[in-house]
Amino acid sequence: MKNQVRNKVMFIVCLLFGLLFIQAGVNKLYPFMPMPDDLPEKMTQAMDALVQLEWMLPLVAIVEIVGGILVIIPKYRALAALMLFPIMVGIVLINIIQDSRGLPFALVLSAILGWILYDNRHKYSLLFK
Repeated sequence: MKNQVRNKVMFIVCLLFGLLFIQAGVNKLYPFMPMPDDLPEKMTQAMDALVQLEWMLPLVAIVEIVGGILVIIPKYRALAALMLFPIMVGIVLINIIQDSRGLPFALVLSAILGWILYDNRHKYSLLFK
């Protein structure tokens, strides 16, 4: 019984987490959400730098979309967590260095990703042998 509730909670959390990354990736490819007007200068410069590298933003967007889809599917959740890990590190670092207003949300997302990684730790054991 306890395991069923845990699995349902994990699915709901992963569904919301995945949908968030899908939305972020699609927004990078086809912007439908405006950038906030009150972004600090450093953050605006960082975003402009990403746009200047023409291949970087589409790459991140595709990884976010594919990772977001895969994290929803339990069979591929471990792979999705590995795909999204470097993006999550970037999100946390940008929120620490550039603009700390989004840091609490970034830490919550990091905790969710950490839970997914920990939950699938047995699948990663071959990587560390």
